[in-house]
Formats: sequence, C-alpha cells, structure tokens
Amino acid sequence: MEIPGLQPFEVLQQAFPGMPRSDAEELVSAGEVRFVPADTVLCLEGAVEDTFYIVLEGEVRVTKVINEEEVRLLKHLYTGDFFGEMALIHNAPRAATVQAVKPTQVLAIKQDDFDRVLQNSTSMSMAMVREVSRRLRENDEMAIDALRVKATELSAAYQRLAEEEFARREFLTTIAHELRTPLTAVNGFLQVARQPDVSAAMRDAALDTVDQNVQRIITLVNDILFLQELDLIFAEFQPTDIGQLLLAAVEKYRTSAEENGVRLHVELPPDIPKIPADPKTLQRAFEALLDNAIKFSPQGGDVSLQVITRDGDLQILFRDTGVGIAPEVLPRIFDRFFHTDEIGEYVFGGVGLGLSIARQVVEQHGGRILVESTPGEGSTFTVELKVPHP
Repeated sequence: MEIPGLQPFEVLQQAFPGMPRSDAEELVSAGEVRFVPADTVLCLEGAVEDTFYIVLEGEVRVTKVINEEEVRLLKHLYTGDFFGEMALIHNAPRAATVQAVKPTQVLAIKQDDFDRVLQNSTSMSMAMVREVSRRLRENDEMAIDALRVKATELSAAYQRLAEEEFARREFLTTIAHELRTPLTAVNGFLQVARQPDVSAAMRDAALDTVDQNVQRIITLVNDILFLQELDLIFAEFQPTDIGQLLLAAVEKYRTSAEENGVRLHVELPPDIPKIPADPKTLQRAFEALLDNAIKFSPQGGDVSLQVITRDGDLQILFRDTGVGIAPEVLPRIFDRFFHTDEIGEYVFGGVGLGLSIARQVVEQHGGRILVESTPGEGSTFTVELKVPHP
C-alpha cells in the first residue's frame, strides 16, 4: 500500500523493520533516487544485473515468461516494497521482469555500494537479512506454485499425446479394415469372373461387384488425400456464390435421392451475398452434408436445403426427416472415422469421413456447424458463415 510523502529513509525503515534511522539514511546516501516514467523496465528477466531497488513512491509490476511465450503477472509492488535482492547475493540472471506501472520513484543501490555500507553496520545487516530471508521464502512458495501449474500443464500435454497416439492407432486400424474388406471382395469376385465355365450373367454380376468395391477404395483414398490437403494447403479464397454451390450439390445427388425415395427441396432467397471462399472445398462440405441427409433417410421422406440471412451473415440449413441421431452419439459424429453401422433395423455403410471433412472445411472458412436431432424424427445441420461487412 502506498504511503505518499514519506522521506526515503522512512520508506527504508518501513521496508526493513528494526533498521535505525542512521543506518537508513546511510543506505539512502549510498544509493541513487531515480524518477522513472510509466513502462520503464527496471529489471529484465534473464539479464545479469547488479542493482537492488526499493520503491519510494509509485507502482511496479513483476512478470515472468511461462512456457516460452506466455507472460504471467506475478504481483504488484508499492511504496516500501523492494526487488532485485538476488543481485546482492550472486551474479545470477534476473528471475523476472519488473516494470513501472506509472511514474515511480525508486532508490537504486549498486551491489558494491551496498556491500560497503553493510560491512559497517551489524543492525542493518540483521534487518536486511531478516527481510530478504522472508522474501526468499515467499519466492520459494511462488516457485512451488509455478511448479504445480507446470505439473498440471505437463499432465494435460501428456494426456493429449496419449489421446493422439490412440487416435493414430485407431486411424491405422480403421484404414486397414476399410481397405481390406473391399480388396478381399475384389479378389474373390475376380476369381469368379475368371472361371471358364461361369455364365455371362454371373461374370457381369461379379465384375459389377468388383467395380463397386474399387469405387469404394477410390472414394476412401480420395477422402484421406482431401483431408491431408486441408491440413497442409491453405486455399486461396475468392468471392463465391453459395447458391450455385448448393444447386451443384443437389444435382450431383439427385439420382441418389430418387433411389432412396427422398424428395429434395431447395429454398434460396434472391441476392444471396457472396462470401470469400474456396469453391472446391466448400462445395465438398455441402455435398458431404447432403449425402449424409439422404443416406440417413432410408425410408424416404424429405431433405431440404435452406439459406437464411441473419444479422448480415449466412445460415445454410440441411434438414432431413430420417432416423435421427441418438444423444449419446451426437458429440462424436464429426470425429474422423466415426460412423454408425446400425440404427434400429437399418444398416448403413461408409467410413465416417464425410462429416469430419464438412466441419474442417467450414471451420477453415471461419464458420461453424451446429446440429439438432431427434431420434426417429430427423436432423438439422446448420452451417454458419460470416459475410464481410463494409
């Protein structure tokens, strides 16, 4: 707490209880009273310096760099507080940075001057030793607290590494399984097609199965490569018509919808504002969401695409009246390779990359995807995208 109007020797007596006035005055005479403006750095973390400071009036803050980038505030010091005492003990680098918060008056004492004065006064030595020892204990406690924080951070980092390693193993296992199954089918049906006595109809059916499984492998590899491209290459954005991308996605999946008995509905308002985007990747995201809506409508029904302008930004809604998503599954649907094989009496294929691709693309465009779903009634995926405002 600041006590304005004190003489420098009185501040020293406040800082070091039990110090006689004569000793305090001698210590003031050995030092230099400095007036420093706000933001002046008095001690720099990592620097080897030889000056001890006592705050006569004003305020300084003590900060330390944590994890090589985070600057953490340790405390504020006011009239009667001191810092830089380790410079009096040994030539070690400063453990923290001390900077004036506002115009501040300090007493600066060099190590050599301090040693000379200290040798002439036993009472001063005792007062200084008591107070510096107390401060060192406080610093030890702060160091222990910092170590606790560091231990917590290391534990969290270890947990993340363990999760990433588990995800990597799961990724490799899933890839191996998803490739082995169609490759086994391709090999088996090629053997059937090569039999000399097989009928033309059976050969055609076998080759159709081979073709379907090869396409499945190609789709899987393309999806993996696409995700890799998203991770490594930042696309160049250009003004993009969202309506055209949605209509292109509808045309691509119209046949698939008809085969599933799904009726497609598109509601696009006039004059949808263009947004900066990568048309290729954003259309891929829309296709993944539309494909998902059709796929999980095994009894037919309606799938609607709607664009809404809200608060100047865009919302693109993908609604279906399909099987819906169970609440316990909902948090995982965007995870790579997470997919639902069965819902009730329905069996679904796929490798679980579509929604993962959609989320990553949308987030790279500065947007997000929200999901609402009721089992047995359907789901709504909402893509929110920002529109630049002048």
